[in-house]
Amino acid sequence: MLDNLQRNVLSNLDLLLTGLLTTIQVCTQAFLLATVVGLAACLIRLYVPALKYAAIAYIEFCRSTPMVVQLLWVNYVWPEVFGFPGTVIGAGVIALALQSSGYLAETFRSGIEAINKGHREAAMALGLSPARTMRRIVLPQVVLEMAPSLINQLAVVLKSSTLVSVIAVPDLMFQALRLVDRSLEPIEILSSVAILYIAVITSVSLISKLISDHFRDKYGLSIKQ
Repeated sequence: MLDNLQRNVLSNLDLLLTGLLTTIQVCTQAFLLATVVGLAACLIRLYVPALKYAAIAYIEFCRSTPMVVQLLWVNYVWPEVFGFPGTVIGAGVIALALQSSGYLAETFRSGIEAINKGHREAAMALGLSPARTMRRIVLPQVVLEMAPSLINQLAVVLKSSTLVSVIAVPDLMFQALRLVDRSLEPIEILSSVAILYIAVITSVSLISKLISDHFRDKYGLSIKQ
């Protein structure tokens, strides 16, 4: 078993680490895009009556469509219809962002609706515009209060990213499956990949929690109002 580990994993560690870097790149871009799009969908649903049902339809579509279907749809249909994305990595980023944006939109909505209305009223009494109230008063509280849900969604993106290998994105799973096909010895390779994913997801969760706890304590949000 040690010989197999040396031959199939340690000797190909550079290839696996390259795949891991691609995974991190895809997940980071997808999560940032999902956050922006999800917040936009949430705000449209809450504050733009004319587009409310379009936003709801978008959110439900993103939440209800299987990840593999979204990957194949974005990778094979979008280039023909919209002219982009031009790369499989771009398709992976967009597909991951689509699904996550639907869940994040609902996370933001629940957070905004949970904010004490007195905060908005106080801001308006001080002469702040609705847009500035949202930007300076509401959204910072929402982000900090929803931090656990945001961290959980980031972990979901990391785990879902294993599926981008279906469209040949050269991520960690793709590289691992190439090694398995070449060696026909999956035990050590896939076990090592599982450990890498556990290490990454655990590290991201811990770091994110430390950061969110710091800011929650700094701004007094750890104490329920």
